[in-house]
Amino acid sequence: MVATSVNRTALHPGGVQPSKGHTELEEELHETAHIDYDRVSIIANPSVPALYEDALVYETGTAVTSSGALSAYSGAKTGRSPSDKRVVQEASSESDIWWGPVNKPMTLDHTLADGPEEIHLDPLHMHREVWRINRERAVDYLNTRNRIYVIDGYAGWDKRYQISVRVVCARAYHALFMRNMLIRPSREELEHFHPDYVIYNAGSFPANRFTEGMTSATSVAINFADKEMVILGTEYAGEMKKGVFTVLYYEMPVKHNVLTLHSSANQGPDGDVTVFFGLSGTGKTTLSADTKRQLIGDDEHCWTDTGVFNIEGGCYAKCIGLSAEKEPDIFNAIRFGSVLENTVFDPVSRVVDYDDATLTENTRCAYPIEYIDNAKIPCVSDNHPSNIILLTCDARGVLPPISKLTPEQTMFHFISGYTSKMAGTEDGVTEPQATFSSCFAQPFLALHPMRYAHMLAEKIKQHKVNAWLLNTGWVGAGATTGGKRCPLKYTRAILDSIHSGELAKAEYENYATFNLPVPTSCAGVPSELLNPEKSWTASTSFKDEVTKLAVLFNENFQKYSDEATPDVLAAAPQV
Repeated sequence: MVATSVNRTALHPGGVQPSKGHTELEEELHETAHIDYDRVSIIANPSVPALYEDALVYETGTAVTSSGALSAYSGAKTGRSPSDKRVVQEASSESDIWWGPVNKPMTLDHTLADGPEEIHLDPLHMHREVWRINRERAVDYLNTRNRIYVIDGYAGWDKRYQISVRVVCARAYHALFMRNMLIRPSREELEHFHPDYVIYNAGSFPANRFTEGMTSATSVAINFADKEMVILGTEYAGEMKKGVFTVLYYEMPVKHNVLTLHSSANQGPDGDVTVFFGLSGTGKTTLSADTKRQLIGDDEHCWTDTGVFNIEGGCYAKCIGLSAEKEPDIFNAIRFGSVLENTVFDPVSRVVDYDDATLTENTRCAYPIEYIDNAKIPCVSDNHPSNIILLTCDARGVLPPISKLTPEQTMFHFISGYTSKMAGTEDGVTEPQATFSSCFAQPFLALHPMRYAHMLAEKIKQHKVNAWLLNTGWVGAGATTGGKRCPLKYTRAILDSIHSGELAKAEYENYATFNLPVPTSCAGVPSELLNPEKSWTASTSFKDEVTKLAVLFNENFQKYSDEATPDVLAAAPQV
């Protein structure tokens, strides 16, 4: 017999007690999504211990590690599926969305066969039909479960722009993940909670590959008109997090003229804010975790007319190679309440081996931001950034460790979003490959990259922000020609000089081809390291390596050149 709403809480003593609000939630799910609460036990906003209990009892492969974190597996998908992302093409958002390789509309032939005749429907209606098919498939699956979980939370710490998000899912692991990643409402707020957006996660159930427009059994779709997201065919929890991020990339600029940023951010003791942009592996999380500064957030932010706020209530840190010595803040945050994803641990001691990439290189941990000792709670700063740092990891060893950027150069490098893909990470990759991701966030962008870049440039000029290009990659030579990764102590010394204001006052020389201003000295850093040409030790031609990278930059930027201003085009490398 299925538990009723009263004895359901007895099964989950940490959950929200039966109340008028709880009953309203059940009715709301029934009315909006036909969730059958007479057959399915709806577990609303349960406690962390209750989610642990359910994960251990009902989900294969879950365990508690020696530090107290919950270990879970995401199945066959251990990363995002960007090729399976779809956006419903509908009238309210169609003119704003950046359609193309990132935001693919749900496609369907413009006719439906129905006996001897054909029913002709307009394209927008057809896109919505595919959406309804996927949504119904997800709801049907959720209705076959004995229990489903509802997690209510907020996206955005600034209450002026805060979005209410509801997650409906079938796995306790997913529920705990989003409980950590969303901002957690108070008990009083939960009593009156009504979502702006709803995520239906039926990830363990595949999409129908014969539905028009589906490229695989995985489908991650967002509908900005209905304000819903549907996940099928992937149990990777990061799809929910990044789905919310895409919503903010749409809602904030379009409706509030607020700039959404894929960045970490911290604040110094004097209130100065630094924002770090960077792709995976460039040091965004590591460098923003600074014992001398408060962490605002590690991944997603918005820049308003008054300052900066974090979008999330937690952090989602990469764990591969993690150690207490290198990243103590993250290491110590992995405790009871945290979710470890796809890590390997000793079956007896339950100690995690963070160097083991047997399941994936993309091992992760999701934990509440308050698990970081020097987190700034609430995660809002009323100050505009003083410094913006664009991070790159150049495996060719030709970009300077630090360069000071003009607003035009900032726009160029922000649009470029460059880092290196290392040799050996994929079959056929024999030397470092340039990787470009516009705005350092291409898979999550809702609007054209130039729209965000123009907003960023305006804010930099308005608030007189210093902008920097910081290379955490190789120095002396490339990764395959004898170079070494720039020591973290030197990178931190550069950051200290930026935060003290000393680096902005330093003498600079021009770095040819890229025309980047490079300091001639920086406290705590060997001067020969600051200019790659002076520290080059490889047998390969330095000029040739610089030219190769410059050509790749320019070829990539051709995609955006028609919307770039002449001064931004002039900031490109001169080959």
